[in-house]
Amino acid sequence: MRPTLFQHTLHPLTHSLLLAGFVLFGLPEGASAQSPASAAPSASAPATADLGQVEIRSNRNNDTEARRQSSASKIVIGREEIEKQGDSTLGEVLKRLPGITVQGAPGRGGAIRMRGLGGGYTQILLDGERVPPGFSIDSLTPEQVEKIEIMRAPTAETGARAIAGTINIVLREGQKANPDDLKITRSQEHGEGSTMASWVHNLKTQPLGGTFTLSAMDTLRADESVTEIDSDFRENQVRLSESSGRRQGIHANARLQWKGEQGKTLTLTPFLIYSEYAAQGRIDARALTSTAITDTALTDNESRYAAVRLNGQWAQRLSADDRLELRFGLGQARYDQHITQTTLISSSPALLSNALDEQRFTSRNTSLNGKWTRVLDNGHQWVSGLEHEGIRRVEEASAGAGDDSGNLKARTERWAAYTQDEFKINMNWSAYAGLRYESILTEGQVSEELKSNKSQVWTPLLHALWKPDPAKRDQVRISLTRSYKTPTLYNMVAPLRFSRDYPISANNVPTQPDRVGNPDLLPELATGIDLGIERYLDGGGVLSANVFRRNIQDLIRYQTRLQNVSWSSQQRWVSTPQNVGDAVTQGVELEAKFRLNQAWAEAWPVDIRSNISFFRSKVNDVPGPDNRLDQQPNMTANLGADYRLRGIPLTVGGNVNWNPDYNTRRSQEQLSYQGVKRVLDVYGLWRFSGATALRLSVSNLLPRDYETATTFNTGTQKESSRTTDRNWHNIQLRLEMKI
Repeated sequence: MRPTLFQHTLHPLTHSLLLAGFVLFGLPEGASAQSPASAAPSASAPATADLGQVEIRSNRNNDTEARRQSSASKIVIGREEIEKQGDSTLGEVLKRLPGITVQGAPGRGGAIRMRGLGGGYTQILLDGERVPPGFSIDSLTPEQVEKIEIMRAPTAETGARAIAGTINIVLREGQKANPDDLKITRSQEHGEGSTMASWVHNLKTQPLGGTFTLSAMDTLRADESVTEIDSDFRENQVRLSESSGRRQGIHANARLQWKGEQGKTLTLTPFLIYSEYAAQGRIDARALTSTAITDTALTDNESRYAAVRLNGQWAQRLSADDRLELRFGLGQARYDQHITQTTLISSSPALLSNALDEQRFTSRNTSLNGKWTRVLDNGHQWVSGLEHEGIRRVEEASAGAGDDSGNLKARTERWAAYTQDEFKINMNWSAYAGLRYESILTEGQVSEELKSNKSQVWTPLLHALWKPDPAKRDQVRISLTRSYKTPTLYNMVAPLRFSRDYPISANNVPTQPDRVGNPDLLPELATGIDLGIERYLDGGGVLSANVFRRNIQDLIRYQTRLQNVSWSSQQRWVSTPQNVGDAVTQGVELEAKFRLNQAWAEAWPVDIRSNISFFRSKVNDVPGPDNRLDQQPNMTANLGADYRLRGIPLTVGGNVNWNPDYNTRRSQEQLSYQGVKRVLDVYGLWRFSGATALRLSVSNLLPRDYETATTFNTGTQKESSRTTDRNWHNIQLRLEMKI
C-alpha cells in the first residue's frame, strides 16, 4: 500500500531510500562474514561450533536479534555499546545514536531530540513509564542503565505522544553470577578537576534477586561566553560573562525481583536523585563602539534538586494463554533555585541591572496501569490495557512584580485505554495493529485565576514486517501511524515571568520578552509513514535505511508580540505559545554497524559504528526561507570505530559527531541561528586482567566555539543578539574493577 498523500513530497527522499536499498541488498551474501574468526565452522565438528558460537555471541548480538524480531521499528543499545566510549552522562551516549541530537554547547548537556524535533516530540520512558516532569536524562549515569530502546514509530502499548519517536531507558538488571562493578573516575576540564564513583552490586539471594547501583559525583566546571547586541531598541553593547560552578550529587537505584510459583513475579525499581549546584560569576558590559568596560555585575546561582520514585510491577500467569500485569509508580521531586545579579558599576543609561529570580516547585506524580496479554490461535498475541497518571505541581516564584503573581498550583490527569494485536501472517509477513485512546485534563490556578484545558485523542497504528526470503536476513518495514504532542502543563498554565533585565518598571525588548502560558492550546496531531529496509549480517551488525514523513496539524510555537497588558501601564513584549497552523517534516536515516573485515577480508577487525540522517521540514504559515520546525538541522552524522590491538590488552576507539549550522525562521519577525557542532571523542582501554582495566578518554578533543543568535525585525526596528560560548576538551581517567 502506497498512499498518494506522500507520493510527490517523498519523491527525492524515496530516491535516496531506493539507492540505499540497492547498496544494502546488492551486497553479496559472502560479505556478511569474511574473517577467519567469524567464519562458520564445518558441519563435521558440531560440538566446536556450539562452543564457538556461545563464546562469540555477545550482548550486542542479542540486542541486534531483539531488534530484528520486533514487528515495530526498534533499535536496541545494550551494555556493551553503552560502556564502549566510557561516557560520564547518558546524553553523551545518546548523541551518537541514529537520528538523535543533543541541544546546547558540547559537554554541557541539553534537550534530547529525535529526528531534530524539539521538546515534547520525543517521548522519554524509564522502564516503560513516562518520566516525571522536570526529570533530566542526564540525571542518570550510564552505569545505571541496562539498555536503551529507540522506537521510531509509536505503538499502542508504549504511547502515541511520540511524533518523532520514543526512547525507553531500562535500568540495570541483576545477574547473580556476575561480580560487582566499581568505577572511579577523575577528570579535568579547563583547569577544573572532577571526581565520580559508581558501584553496581548484584544480589545473590533467593528467591529475591536483583541489582543495586550507587553513583556519586563532585564536578567543577567553568563557563565563558561573549554576547554582542546590535539593537534599535536599546544601547548596542558587548557582554562578557564568566562563571565557575560546582555540582555535587548522589544517584541510587535498584531493581529487585521476586519470583514465585506459576509465573508470579514482583519487580520493584526504586531510585533516588539528589544534587546541589552553586556558581559565582561576573558580567562585564561595554558599548559596542567602545573598548572600555562601563558596567559590571556579579551573579550568584544556587539550586537544589531532589527526586525519589518507586515503580513496581506484578505479573501473574492466569492460564497457559493468559498473562496479567499490574504496574504502579509514585514519586516526588523538589527543586529550589535562587539567582541574583548585583551591579557593581553602572553607566547611564545602564547596560546591566540588579535582578532577582527565585523558583521553588514540588511535583508529585502517580501512575497505575493494567495489561492483559492473551495468545490466540494462528500466532496472534492480543494485548489490552488501561492506564492512569496524575501529576500535581505547586510552584512559588518571583515574577519580578513583588507579589504572588508567579505562584502556581496545577494538576494533570491522564486516562488511556489501548488494544493491539501482533501476529504472523505467513513465513514472509508479520503485522501489528493497535488503537489507543487518551483523555488529558490540565487545570491550574495562577494567583486567583483558574485555567483549564481538556483534550481527547484517538490514535490508530499499523506496522508490517516483510521478509522477502525467510531463510535470509533481509527485511522491509512499513508503519502507518497517528501520533500527537500535548501542550505541557507549563505551556498552558505558566505564571507570568518578567524578563530578567527588564522588570515591570521599565520597557522590555523583543529578544527578552515576558512569558506567560495559554490555556486554549490544542494538541498537535501528526499522520505519519515510516518505510525502512534492513540487512542483518551473519557475523553481527546491521545495515539499514529508513525514510519517514509526518504531517502535523495545529503546530505549537512561541510567538512574541508587543501588547497592552494588565500588569503594566506600558506596552510590553510578551512571548506566549500559540497554535500557528500546519507543518510537515520528512527525512532519511542511514545506519551501518559492522566489522571492517566483514566487507574486506584483508582489513583489520575494526568495529565500525556509523549513521547519517537528512531532515527537511516546513511550517506552512511562516514565510520562507528557513521556515523549518524549531531548531531542526538539515542533517546529523556520526562515525565511530573501535579496535582491540593484537598481542597487547589494549582497545582504542573514537567517535566524531557533526551537526551543520542552520537558521530557523520562527515567525515573520523572529529568526534564530544555531552554529556548527563538531565533537571528536577518543578513548583507550588497557586491561590488566579480566577484573581490572584502566580507561583514558578525551571528550571534545578538538574544541571549537559554539555560536547561537536571535534576530527580531519588525520592518522598522531590528535587534540581533549573537552569543559565542567557549568550550574545552575534557580528559577522564577511569579505573574499572570487578570485585
